[in-house]
Amino acid sequence: MEKMTDLQTFDDEIRQRTKSSVLEEKGVNDFDRDRYELARAGKQQVLKRRFGLVSMTGLSCGLMCTWESILVVFSIGFQNGGPAGLIYGFLLVLFGNISVFIVIGELSSAIPTAGGQYHWVSLLAPRSSKRFFSYITGWLTVIGWIAALTAVCFFVADLTLGLVTLNNVEYTRELWHGTLCLWATLLLCVFINVFVSGALPTIEVIVLIIHVLGFFGILIPLVYLTPSHHSAKEIFTTFYNTGGWHSKALAFFVGLQGNALAFVGTDSPVHMSEEVRNASVDVARSMLLSLGINGCLALGMLFAVLFSAPDIMDLLTEDNPIPAFMRIFEYATGSKVGATIMTSIIIVLEFCSAMGCLAAASRMTWSFARDRGLPFARALSIIDKRTTIPVVSILVVTTLSALLALINIGNNAAFNGTISLVLEGFYISYLLAIGLLLWRRIRGDLDPSPTSTSLTTFSASADESLDRNLTWGSWRLKGTLGIANNVVACCYLCLLIFFSFWPAQLKIEDPAYMNWAVVVTGGVAVFSVGYYALFARKSYNGPVVEVDPHTLGG
Repeated sequence: MEKMTDLQTFDDEIRQRTKSSVLEEKGVNDFDRDRYELARAGKQQVLKRRFGLVSMTGLSCGLMCTWESILVVFSIGFQNGGPAGLIYGFLLVLFGNISVFIVIGELSSAIPTAGGQYHWVSLLAPRSSKRFFSYITGWLTVIGWIAALTAVCFFVADLTLGLVTLNNVEYTRELWHGTLCLWATLLLCVFINVFVSGALPTIEVIVLIIHVLGFFGILIPLVYLTPSHHSAKEIFTTFYNTGGWHSKALAFFVGLQGNALAFVGTDSPVHMSEEVRNASVDVARSMLLSLGINGCLALGMLFAVLFSAPDIMDLLTEDNPIPAFMRIFEYATGSKVGATIMTSIIIVLEFCSAMGCLAAASRMTWSFARDRGLPFARALSIIDKRTTIPVVSILVVTTLSALLALINIGNNAAFNGTISLVLEGFYISYLLAIGLLLWRRIRGDLDPSPTSTSLTTFSASADESLDRNLTWGSWRLKGTLGIANNVVACCYLCLLIFFSFWPAQLKIEDPAYMNWAVVVTGGVAVFSVGYYALFARKSYNGPVVEVDPHTLGG
């Protein structure tokens, strides 16, 4: 009773303060407002809010690493789509992601917790199935982030070894070389995330600056030093269908996977939201700012490569261990030294992506463990009192990623299949949350009155008789515009999920060219359903209510 009285007093104080001047609200009440909004979601403030809008935008931009990733994975869209397909596909993916993350921004503004998708699904799903859908969403997101961390670290390792090959033709690459390099990348990420955690916001601001300057450091020599350029007509009208599909249109949609991979990780601010000041607004802002910045930079880099490169198709089909974009750099600069410097910029920025990826993955894992969704939840949810970060979760995520990298030693195709879960894990979790929000909107669960916009769902606590209100946050699209954007986001996600399971070519003769995403995603889904049926359904009740939101008033 005393605790409830204290919470009610706290709520009254917050409401009284929000009636004060705008200046006072922006200055003195930031911490109280964040604490209040987190309490409305049923969570206590245990992490330190170190990040602001600029530093979180830096983390998101650096983690997405879009213009850098476009260079690494552009062969996917080029072989199925060609230069024209790459450009139009990029624009489709960019605007599709903007639509998706406007809705994600709405949800993060309403419920600014590190759990993100599984927390929203628990609130939005029908009462009879909310625990099940929330649990599956949580597993897909956790595994997706671990796979994403492994994939980014593998990019760093692969590019590093490619650089060695570029400068030493006698070097013979073995699979275990990549795994060792991947482990080294992971260890350095752990060191920064654990021992330099207090400086992480400052580091991310520096990353943002390097991210932008590095773009010009590559773009200018690539465009200026290239001996000849392709014509605009050739770039904007040439489509390829090397996968042997029945039409170039089908090949175009299959090739969307490459552009989509370049935008993975946009939701990282969501999982860092309990460490962001003014989270109900700045999390959404940072995601959309990151999309705008990275979208413009990546489109510029895509144009630069397509106009400046020699015959890219020959580079992609040539049996050469050196990545195609490194050979494009060498062609443009006329020297291995120039190509080495340009590639080194990308390797540094990909490492920064891995560093941010570990931070987001560990917070997501910690949050799901806090709500008893993972084995050994008590240990995984520990917060180190000295650093106020989930050190145990950081170490566990790193260990799992390192173990996943062992697959690469035995079978590179199996390893690629495992990390292919990244796109599906993220997009399916987005679709579940966004689709349920659309369902609530269409049903009319939103209160149409101008003074109250709340969605009545049910509490995720053990007491299922308690109703709770999900109140819109500061960030939202109102009325018909919000519903229309929600529909567009759902359609885009369905399109990408469907085609992300397709292989790069119609006829598969080598298992290495098979898209194993459907097997891996299905395996994770089956495992999580089985674990839920045998164990988790007895312990997992959705997000644990640490602070009863009913004591905070409406």
